[in-house]
Amino acid sequence: MAEKQQNPIEPEPKLKIYFLPNLFTAANLFCGFVALTKIVEADLTPTADGVVNYVPITQALLFILLACIFDLFDGRIARMAGVESPFGREFDSLADLVSFGVAPAFLVHRVVLPEVFGQNAALGWFIASIYLVAGAFRLARFNCLATMAGTGGGKEFLGFPIPAAAGLVSSLTLMMIHLDKAGYAPTKWKYALPVVLLFLSAMMVSTVKYPTFKKFDLKATSTFWKTMGAALLVGSIVVLRERIVYIVMPILFTAYLLYGFVRPRISRKMQREIEDDESEDEEADDAASNLPHR
Repeated sequence: MAEKQQNPIEPEPKLKIYFLPNLFTAANLFCGFVALTKIVEADLTPTADGVVNYVPITQALLFILLACIFDLFDGRIARMAGVESPFGREFDSLADLVSFGVAPAFLVHRVVLPEVFGQNAALGWFIASIYLVAGAFRLARFNCLATMAGTGGGKEFLGFPIPAAAGLVSSLTLMMIHLDKAGYAPTKWKYALPVVLLFLSAMMVSTVKYPTFKKFDLKATSTFWKTMGAALLVGSIVVLRERIVYIVMPILFTAYLLYGFVRPRISRKMQREIEDDESEDEEADDAASNLPHR
């Protein structure tokens, strides 16, 4: 009688943790923690001259914006190296929730909302919590869609990305502090931030689609004007480094926010020129097959 064939024991799947992309994600999380530390340590009590020391708050805002830069590159490095993993996606979401959810919400609650709502402090932290919950919902939805076949890793974000929302909140706050110090800010400027916070909360959980710019090709040969534009942008940052953050950053994040509304109303050709998400061969195949653009 033939012996029964024993099934070989299958090795347990190993968790893949790639060094460089997760290092950028860890840097993102570190910046979020430092931003929270600066916000907690800030003493916003006016001096005898009525001057408020906004230096720690400014440092916190810059760390949030720096976290945006790290977040911009961690996923791209993983895709370029072909080392995307479920661990990296989950780690990135946890870091994003701290740097772009908790830190901006606590920042606005600490700096702006107490002066706006006065004795009604509960309304202030409630608005900040709405932003945080909406950001967590947006990240959870993104991770769920990424694990579903045919929905994740595409060319579009569903809802306004939370790093862009945090960048807009931070850059606007930084601009308002700068204008306030220079004596140019209107007396009621702080009332705009709670409205912006609620609007961004709604946009993060909305179904408005935004390009991911994941397909930007660093080896492309037809990017002369984009290269010129990037060179001019870098040059302007060097020359106007003391003003670029206060002026250009809010404009860039606001333009990205508004692009989600304009995008469905422009031609697919213009979308491709702006987003640079398809090669010429893919465009030809798309036109030949008459398939709808994702």
